[in-house]
Amino acid sequence: MSIQQDDTLKLTDAQRIDWLRLIRSENVGPRTFRSLLNHFGSARDALERLPEFALRGGAGRPGRICTVDDAEREIAAGFRLGVALLAPGETGYPPRLALIDDAPPLLGVRGSYDVEMRPMIGIVGSRNASGAGLKFAQMLASDLAEQGFVIASGLARGVDAAAHRVTCKTGTVAVLAGGHDRIYPPEHDELLASIIDAGSGAISEMPLGHSPRARDFPRRNRLISGVAFGVVIVEAAHRSGSLITARFANEQGREVFAVPGSPLDPRAAGTNDLIKQGATLITSAADIVDAVRPIMGRPVEPLLSEDADDFVDDEPHGGDRAQVINLLSPAPVSIDDLIRLTGVTPAVVRTVLLELELAGRLERHGGGMVSLI
Repeated sequence: MSIQQDDTLKLTDAQRIDWLRLIRSENVGPRTFRSLLNHFGSARDALERLPEFALRGGAGRPGRICTVDDAEREIAAGFRLGVALLAPGETGYPPRLALIDDAPPLLGVRGSYDVEMRPMIGIVGSRNASGAGLKFAQMLASDLAEQGFVIASGLARGVDAAAHRVTCKTGTVAVLAGGHDRIYPPEHDELLASIIDAGSGAISEMPLGHSPRARDFPRRNRLISGVAFGVVIVEAAHRSGSLITARFANEQGREVFAVPGSPLDPRAAGTNDLIKQGATLITSAADIVDAVRPIMGRPVEPLLSEDADDFVDDEPHGGDRAQVINLLSPAPVSIDDLIRLTGVTPAVVRTVLLELELAGRLERHGGGMVSLI
């Protein structure tokens, strides 16, 4: 079982350093990175213009730019740990992850590249899972592995760990919230070592030395859904992190599967609600395989590239910048609406948004929405 991928991107060593410097620079996230690459044509050209754009966006000072030395040190430290920084389209970068609109420009990949390239299903659930929930998660993971799927999960306690443990040898990917050398929870350091030693893998978009904070776990959850054809929620209470994963899956066009549970068990309240909202109720691996088989085999084309033909140079003039800024507020608005309401070109609107973002004044949301910070 495999999926097709258009392997068109191969970064040179110099480009990889430029990409790493750009994504590690202040106020540059995955969506901003893509906008910068599309606007300037290359990471190197974007790096040269970052200070100018930040000042034009209203920053009091240029943001911090990652140095060549810092980038080289991170690459070398990763190499010593067995971590490679890969771009969308390169072998080892999970193909479906390259399709999401905030795909990491460089992903820290450790372990088997073959595992990372195979079809994946995410399995997540309660950290305080019931015995029945843990048993079902293990059974489901094992059955999916027999069908050729790799299991992706977050290395958390409970359901995540149960799914990882039974698929170490058949194929599992641990999606980390911190750097590859900052495992959370700490007691799962041995589990991660077992995953790697058994020929499976781990991924993270965070730099080495980064200890996960509360806001990093939702970012991690979007990667769990992003790498997969679908995500299974085994047990989840109301306001559970697993429900955040389900929301990301919906936004990314992934299948959402939920395991029904007793109405008397609060650990099943979230999953039962998902089913009411339209998630696919599943009781076996066959339910999942039947749902994802029709979408398998479609070509995967990475969204990120270094192509000078994409270069657009349309600088704001006169009152263009003021028109765009006046329409912005803390409430998210779509970029399409900004273009329509201002009447200026899409390139000008995108340029103004880049300036504001690099000044730390703009936040990007899913679905092409932006807001002032």
